[in-house]
Amino acid sequence: MPPSTPPPTIRRRRLGAELRRLRERADLTATEAGARLGITQSRISSIEAGRYGVSADRVRALARAYDCSDESLVNVLATMTGERKRGWWEEYRELLPANLIDITELEHHATAVRVTQVVNIPGLLQSSEYTRAVFREAVPTLLPHEIEHRVSHRIKRQAVLYKDNPPPYEAVVHEAALRMQFGGAEASRNQLKHLIDMSERENITILVIPFGVTFPSTGVGVDYFHGPVSQLDTAAVDIAYKDSLIDAPAQLERYSAMLSRMRAIALDPEPSRNLIHRIAEAT
Repeated sequence: MPPSTPPPTIRRRRLGAELRRLRERADLTATEAGARLGITQSRISSIEAGRYGVSADRVRALARAYDCSDESLVNVLATMTGERKRGWWEEYRELLPANLIDITELEHHATAVRVTQVVNIPGLLQSSEYTRAVFREAVPTLLPHEIEHRVSHRIKRQAVLYKDNPPPYEAVVHEAALRMQFGGAEASRNQLKHLIDMSERENITILVIPFGVTFPSTGVGVDYFHGPVSQLDTAAVDIAYKDSLIDAPAQLERYSAMLSRMRAIALDPEPSRNLIHRIAEAT
């Protein structure tokens, strides 16, 4: 029996989705697009679904057929083709939910990341002890080996903050998240000290919204991944234990505006660091 074909990466799916948007903006059906390029409607559909690889030259040909004059977008789309080597996160594909693999790939390729959390410390800023305690509280309950898979995956994800030329990372965290004692007082105190250390890294900004300040959020966590061009931004919204990936322009604008408003009402970096320190000392 031949080996099964691995599912398309989120990067390939996004490339297909952007090509579909360009086609629809040109008011062409898949059949009409295929006729312009001498390929079948089914091949166009497979490309747009991410099931079929496409070359940089083919991307440029599609863009010309769709009368796309945005050279910056076309150049970026062309760079998203032909990736044969999959990332380290693929080793977890059979072990973890698919959305966690997608989030990791988005982090890896992002030019900047903005996140907000109300209840938990953001994943890339968690200590392993804190992470393990968070997963122990998961519903439904995770088995011990499932917890360890998630912990090791999350810690490996954090390498994106330490690589050469790491992306700017901004986290807006509510004071409530700082006071949630996952794993007990000592684990929480160690987590807060780790947060202070991370806030001193040049590429990391941590801002705290203190109690008593109203903020424009439904209480769910949001991760916003900036692409090389704004059309390739993606937001991940943590809804009922499952991240929902968003790339529709109107929704992206909404979440970007929400994050900007939360940043505006948060404490500046130094007062935020001082508040984290005071909470750690009192824990």
